[in-house]
Amino acid sequence: MELIKKIITLYLITLSFCVNAQVNWYTFEEAFEAQKVDPKPIMVDAYTVWCGPCNLLDKNTFGNKDVSDYLNANFYPVKFNAEGNDVVHFQGKVYDNPNYDPRRAKSRNSAHNLTRYLGVTGYPTLVFFDKDGNYITPAVGYINPKQIEIYLKLIYQQDYLEFKNADDFTAYIKAFKNQFKG
Repeated sequence: MELIKKIITLYLITLSFCVNAQVNWYTFEEAFEAQKVDPKPIMVDAYTVWCGPCNLLDKNTFGNKDVSDYLNANFYPVKFNAEGNDVVHFQGKVYDNPNYDPRRAKSRNSAHNLTRYLGVTGYPTLVFFDKDGNYITPAVGYINPKQIEIYLKLIYQQDYLEFKNADDFTAYIKAFKNQFKG
């Protein structure tokens, strides 16, 4: 009987690793500190607790093994509650949410000052920074694994530096060959 319990436990542990792809999330401070030691781009997931598309992004996109593996290897991914109450130290300034209402912690709340600073206008928004910590671009709304692959590789490989206009971006997307599943 003891052997059967061990086999079942081992099976369940193995299954959880196979099924549940996970992104290793950082805070703003952790990501920008890590970047000083090992320069990589940063992707910020600006989400809210009440946002349905944010939950889908977590489940379908960040839960995708190809996405999570690529993010973990090539980026410092940051999870940021855009209406939360965290105090964030970023680029020598302190950002907070002075109008945060704890009674509304699980519903719409006031936008965090960092959310405003980053120019986030909808949820979810992915905000990208280059390997030196410079702001690149936001991507607003739910995006699936194949769509995020374009952004991740565009940023990581620094292909965006070659764009001179919107037509260059459109041509890049048309020529892009997806490798992520899902």
